[in-house]
Amino acid sequence: MLTLLIQSYKQAYSGLSKNSWYLSLVMFINRSGTMVVPFMSIYTIQQLHFTIVQSGWIMAIFGVGAISGAFIGGRLSDKIGFYDIQVGALLLGGVMFIILDFQHTFISVGIGTFILSICNESFRPANSAAIAHYSSEQNTTRSYSLNRLAANLGWAFGGGLGGLLASYSYHSLFWVDGCTNIFAGLLLLTLMPRSKIRKSVEAIKEVIVAKSAYSDHIYLVFIALGTLFSICFFQFFIMQPVFYKIQWHFSVRFIGFLLALNGIIIVLIEMILVHKLDGKRDPLTYIRIGVLVSGLSFVLLNLLPHTAFVAIFIVSLMTLGEIISMPFMNTFWLSRTTNSNRGEYAALYSMSWSAAQIIAPAAGSQIIAYGGFDTLWWILGAVCLFVSTGYYFLKKFNIKNKAEAIITDQSI
Repeated sequence: MLTLLIQSYKQAYSGLSKNSWYLSLVMFINRSGTMVVPFMSIYTIQQLHFTIVQSGWIMAIFGVGAISGAFIGGRLSDKIGFYDIQVGALLLGGVMFIILDFQHTFISVGIGTFILSICNESFRPANSAAIAHYSSEQNTTRSYSLNRLAANLGWAFGGGLGGLLASYSYHSLFWVDGCTNIFAGLLLLTLMPRSKIRKSVEAIKEVIVAKSAYSDHIYLVFIALGTLFSICFFQFFIMQPVFYKIQWHFSVRFIGFLLALNGIIIVLIEMILVHKLDGKRDPLTYIRIGVLVSGLSFVLLNLLPHTAFVAIFIVSLMTLGEIISMPFMNTFWLSRTTNSNRGEYAALYSMSWSAAQIIAPAAGSQIIAYGGFDTLWWILGAVCLFVSTGYYFLKKFNIKNKAEAIITDQSI
């Protein structure tokens, strides 16, 4: 049994390109330094003596900058290449973290936060385009899963270390975050020298004019459905911990364990499960099932007893839905791209997640204020059901569209 398990892990991680591993290592280091953003609200209120409203505006500015950064990063990746954008975003972002530590007024912090978030989020679409470039058709989904795993590990490590550093000095968060960004940029330059990477990218440049992501109606529907799901999914990290504390009276330590459990399950099973599922069915089928499972986990909060075992089961169910759906979301959007428009597609995908991060806290808090937590969980379950149904019809339309395209090509 143990031998079979070890063999499954070997198969799941084998066949990935060396550069895919390098990109995931850079992602891990970058996300390990993600300390400022989770503690930004507390820092601005306690250290800078901003009002709650001002602190909220700072986080909103960060969200707007994130959307702008994703758009800019995607556009520039298609024009000048994903390599330069990644290095530039990491190095400039690192410098901006350190500069932000010296800003103390509402206006200067707001401007610094906006520039910082543009730098930070421009990295994402460029990194996504790079992963696609160094993946084969057979291992694309696993390459993105490896990158997701690295990001989750880095986020868990950075969040824990950030809590310890914040108890000592909030200023240390900016310096550690900035230095890890800069180190990640320098590591990328070292592991993947610019001269070699530029040659490999330029060798496959396409001369055709590729279709814009903004004129791809199937992709736009996919993004709209994905944004709705993301708004629901973020409640798992935003409102669900509050619910566990207020309604189920769990300790903060146990709530922290539940959040960590999400990352632990991803690390243990995502690569193996994706390896088993990849290529067996249409990506939209897996996405639809994953969204449905996630929606069920929200509904069960209203139906099951308030026990620690139930909470562990619900977190596990939510994580399973995430594992089944999210890696194949990358597979779907990537299948619609070419080398010359991949950055734009990746940008739109990143922008949808950034928009959801802005909308989710406001939407969740308003629903709770007017209808309570029970109403929130029913609504999230209903939205996930709607999104899952939407993906079902999108799959039907996509298959029909492909068939018509084949008939048209044959007639020509």
